[in-house]
Amino acid sequence: MGGTLRTVFLMGTLTALLLVMGFIAGYLTGIPTTYTLGIFLLLAIVMNLAIYWYADRWVLRMYHAKIVTESEQLKLHQIVGRLASNAHLPKPKVAIIPNEIPNAFATGRSPSHSVVAVTQGALKLLNDEELEGVLGHELAHIKNRDMLINTMAAIIGAVITYVMYFSIFAGGRRDRDSAGLLAILGLLLIPFCAMLVRLSISRGREYGADEGGAKISRKPLALANALRKLQSVAERAPMRQGNPSTAHMFIVNPFRGVRLSGLFSTHPPTDKRIERLEKLAREAKI
Repeated sequence: MGGTLRTVFLMGTLTALLLVMGFIAGYLTGIPTTYTLGIFLLLAIVMNLAIYWYADRWVLRMYHAKIVTESEQLKLHQIVGRLASNAHLPKPKVAIIPNEIPNAFATGRSPSHSVVAVTQGALKLLNDEELEGVLGHELAHIKNRDMLINTMAAIIGAVITYVMYFSIFAGGRRDRDSAGLLAILGLLLIPFCAMLVRLSISRGREYGADEGGAKISRKPLALANALRKLQSVAERAPMRQGNPSTAHMFIVNPFRGVRLSGLFSTHPPTDKRIERLEKLAREAKI
């Protein structure tokens, strides 16, 4: 599925979910569903436009990420600038996530409006070459224009989660049978959210970003070592901040220890990614 089609699919999915909410709202309040559906359709249009233009800001805010200047993080800016030059990309903005769990992601709606975000934990854990490997991976996502879809899927996944809770708890205003039906509807949205994320970002794109990142940084083994370190920490100390619907944005799934988070996992097995990078280093001698 091409990028444009996936964007349309995600926007259509959000519209459908909000219309479901409109139907539920009409049912619970007794207001004619014609009115509630109209209101929620208008809301869907506004939200689709807002997500397209502002989703990256919402994700950065979700993780309390701060855009940093060269005077604040000179070395990090130098690395990103060098890699962007290698990739023939405009230099993205650089953000720091105040979280000790090492990880990173890229967001934005286009290469000229993009941000690379790195956690404080990654800056502490990774050496310079490993950090270059990780940042090269994120720049490959930017070059492949994955980040708009990633960010939209994350925000829409979060909306689905809120729809689920709305469906469950709003049912308390009606009789017990209707509450049970609404609870079932809400619970059914959990695997649907997982399906949405899986459809929006394939495993092949992570492999592609690994290979592209290795070529950008020219350090496939450094990226492999970084993945090994990040995976080890993620298994021992999963991230508690944020929403599992954003898991696919990170270079390694940081929510592995959270209940149900496996439903949202879109990453290939890390050991397979490492094997492919090591093979790339042997064959291409990057």
